[in-house]
Amino acid sequence: MRYRTDSSWQRFGRVVLAGSPLRLFRLTSGGAAVVGAIEANRQVAASVLTERLRDAGAIHPIPSTGSPTRCTLDDVTVVTPQLGGAIHDDGRLTIDDGSDPPLDGATLRLEPNRGPAAARNAARPLVDTPLVVFLDADVSTPDPEWLAALLRHFDDPRVGLVAPRVRGEADSPLDLGDEPGRVRAGTRVSYVPGAAIVVRVDALDAIGGFDERLRFGEDVDLVWRLDAAGWSCRYDPSVEVWHEPRASWRDRLRQHAGYGTSAAPLAMRHPGALSPLHVNGWTAATWVLALCGRWVPAVVFGTGSAAALVRKLPDVPPRAAMGLAMRGHLFAGRQVASAARRVWWPILLVGAMWSRRCRWWLLLAVVSDARTAPTDVAYGWGVWVGMVRTRTWAPIVPRLSAWPGRQPRHRPTR
Repeated sequence: MRYRTDSSWQRFGRVVLAGSPLRLFRLTSGGAAVVGAIEANRQVAASVLTERLRDAGAIHPIPSTGSPTRCTLDDVTVVTPQLGGAIHDDGRLTIDDGSDPPLDGATLRLEPNRGPAAARNAARPLVDTPLVVFLDADVSTPDPEWLAALLRHFDDPRVGLVAPRVRGEADSPLDLGDEPGRVRAGTRVSYVPGAAIVVRVDALDAIGGFDERLRFGEDVDLVWRLDAAGWSCRYDPSVEVWHEPRASWRDRLRQHAGYGTSAAPLAMRHPGALSPLHVNGWTAATWVLALCGRWVPAVVFGTGSAAALVRKLPDVPPRAAMGLAMRGHLFAGRQVASAARRVWWPILLVGAMWSRRCRWWLLLAVVSDARTAPTDVAYGWGVWVGMVRTRTWAPIVPRLSAWPGRQPRHRPTR
């Protein structure tokens, strides 16, 4: 197997910093040889080290394209849950989710409309292949080889789900970028959309399918439950599909508000996974002081966090550790702006009636990414609607990790 190192990868002799969230690996001489082979894009055998690196999101498998695969197109059933429109006449199973009028030629009809989770589950008794593709009706596949490329991941029996990159609307939450990743809550690739996913049927059955209580977010919930059950879930952006954007801004904003309503139910099912801001105590104190205009204490705390990280990482050159701390502060600043623009804006809007500082915070949050501001605000509206319905504050509560301290001793990784 060959692997690609993650963009977070930094190596300092027998020490590697990589993954999402960032982790430190201390290597033996044998481990250093394995890491060298990975960096040189050579084949390496499976080992405890490669498993740990892969599970941490530090490396990503590159499926072989030069050898036969265990899974072929004959092992796949394509399922499309659909509400309205015309069905695709290409052999897929189309589940009519209570369309009015009914879809002509649908494989199965639900009455009344029950949502995409129920429609996908309803197709399960009709699937007799080891893999199932859930493909939304408004998704097209320009590359005819897209599915064959994803199937190579399933040569690994631990892989339960693989998703391609979903292109379409600019800055869409469906488009997760051009870097591959292990899918896990709280990481760089924390979810994948159900618009186009390939799932191992045994994995789907093991967790009981989609949660039909969720009208939105059922795809996010599925991948998080698969990950919690021990199945590997992969995002492969080398394969792309096209999701047709909504025809008008009104439809687009309504869609994003709908996405937002899933936050509260998901937060209750997966505590801490949807926190809009996850930082350590040093970084939180630094930004609170800076936003309150206390620049000198903010600089003191920021410098203190860098010094603490240098002490915590004795095997890493001090300059690299300092740079890591500074980048962490900058990344946290982007998180603060995103959280303010997406879910905290109602609080800031109320505060802006009396506070000039709140007005400035709100303005800065918007201009930090003006392109996404309309859809971010719509998403936040949906989040607050969902919180009122479920009577929870969980989706807007920041999550603080421990204050940096002395790094405990670790045994070298082989």
